[in-house]
Amino acid sequence: MNLVPLADRVVLKQCEAEEKTKSGIILTSAAQEKPQEAIVLAVGPGTDDVKMEVKENDRVIFSKYAGTEVKVDGEEYIIVKQSDILAIVK
Repeated sequence: MNLVPLADRVVLKQCEAEEKTKSGIILTSAAQEKPQEAIVLAVGPGTDDVKMEVKENDRVIFSKYAGTEVKVDGEEYIIVKQSDILAIVK
């Protein structure tokens, strides 16, 4: 991956959407909702005001409409500000 985030930005790789509900119903791609869970791939250096709290390989939950979707080498990524990350999944 050739993306290097600046300032308080974070590069995320969105987790795969669920293809089946808990009750066993198979969802079509049109019915699948994009998950708000992602893996952190790269973290910017932060700023004087913002200390970076996430690190690479963290699994995080981010705001539904946050960030900018980009496509690099056929792969889709989301670049968000750290403040758009709501939680780290442990």
